[in-house]
Amino acid sequence: MTPEEIKELKDNPKTSFLASELERLYAEEKELDGVSSEEPELKSLAQEEKKTIHEQINLIQSQIEGILKADEEEEEFPNQIILEVRAGAGGDEASLFAQNLAEMYEKYSASVGWSFQKMSESPSASGGYKEAIFEIRGQDVYKRLRFETGVHRVQRVPVTEKSGRIHTSTASVAIMPIRKKISVEINEADLEVEFSRAGGKGGQNVNKVETAVRLTHKPTGLTVRVTAERSQLKNRERAMSIIAARLQALHEEEDAKKYSEKRKKQVGTGDRSEKIRTYNFLQDRVTDHRIKKSWHNIEAILGGDLNEIVDSLEEAEQNLRD
Repeated sequence: MTPEEIKELKDNPKTSFLASELERLYAEEKELDGVSSEEPELKSLAQEEKKTIHEQINLIQSQIEGILKADEEEEEFPNQIILEVRAGAGGDEASLFAQNLAEMYEKYSASVGWSFQKMSESPSASGGYKEAIFEIRGQDVYKRLRFETGVHRVQRVPVTEKSGRIHTSTASVAIMPIRKKISVEINEADLEVEFSRAGGKGGQNVNKVETAVRLTHKPTGLTVRVTAERSQLKNRERAMSIIAARLQALHEEEDAKKYSEKRKKQVGTGDRSEKIRTYNFLQDRVTDHRIKKSWHNIEAILGGDLNEIVDSLEEAEQNLRD
């Protein structure tokens, strides 16, 4: 391993100790190379010592490779995502469906041990969501939910419908990974920040202090308002991570469009405008149009029982790659 490679490993907190150990072992190995060949006994001892050092070097290199491989996998499938749900066509019924979807992912998250936190919401008059943003953290969260991005459609009789007619409404879902390394650059001069009261019930402090943060990325017009935390600084950090995730998602969507071959090896397009799934209450059926597969028991699915659907999508993706 070259000195440059060791320096790079020392700069990584996860491998810095192991890199220092490698450096020490290489130095010891170099010292043993200087043992005179004219002294057979010393040379024999040096050879034995070098053998032990080589074994230690191989073990450490194997550990480093394992750490770097895990880092690569986490970069591709991070354990932190932004979930965005937004009401589409269908008025109040669409906003109620958007709320149903958010609750479905919240219950699924709870069932697999992920943390689920609301970052911001824009409620509708009916009590649903015009738009809501959540942060989900947990093992394999992006790997498991990455195929949820797209337009979800519901066919049911709304509670307010007196004549019993079936309505069709839509809501869009966006799953955006929060990556440690992003390929988009965000210039502070391109950001516009506004502060306001977060709002809340009663006379809580949250009502009296301007902790809510509205962040706008002027070049793209992307805007996010975060009220999750009690401090401006933390809400600004959260808003920044959402803007970064959105910009990265846009960048990756553009790349996917450029390289159509990539789309042939994935389930759907990964585009939030793609119609991916229909929830038909009359027939008690959920159909994913990308893999042409259906499941029954809508109530259980909306109650967070998503494993069968998620497993089927992962299997279909794997089959496309093989």
